[in-house]
Amino acid sequence: MTRQRRRPQPDAERGAIGVFLAVLVPGLLLIIGLAVDGGAKVAATQRANAIADEAARAGGQALDVSAALAGQIRVDPAAAVAAAQGYLDRNQVQGAVTVVDGDTLQVTTTISEPTTFLGLIGISTLTVEGTGVADLISGTGQNGGTGP
Repeated sequence: MTRQRRRPQPDAERGAIGVFLAVLVPGLLLIIGLAVDGGAKVAATQRANAIADEAARAGGQALDVSAALAGQIRVDPAAAVAAAQGYLDRNQVQGAVTVVDGDTLQVTTTISEPTTFLGLIGISTLTVEGTGVADLISGTGQNGGTGP
């Protein structure tokens, strides 16, 4: 008895690549989306922190003019808040500026970044926050110290 070899029919595996791609492509898009949009989120976080730091620095330079004329170097807290908020406004960034304990200026920024690939799964924006802090100088010495 001889066995006859069965020839595979030409349509036996038809559509197998379609199922494979239907499973593989969404997974690849999700991985690419996480890489691209994750990188954008990191960049937005760095920008939010940099702007918050610069706004705090700008606020920390708002000297009390009347005290400076009298020989004292100190920062006017109200002017510091206004300077920091002005910096945020010029850079078109939302944020909050507060004076903590009378001698520390704290700036918090919020940036929303649109997504590229994650919009396919319903995530259209990524929101990040940054913070910056500056110590407000107060003193009587030439260099801002507390000398005699």
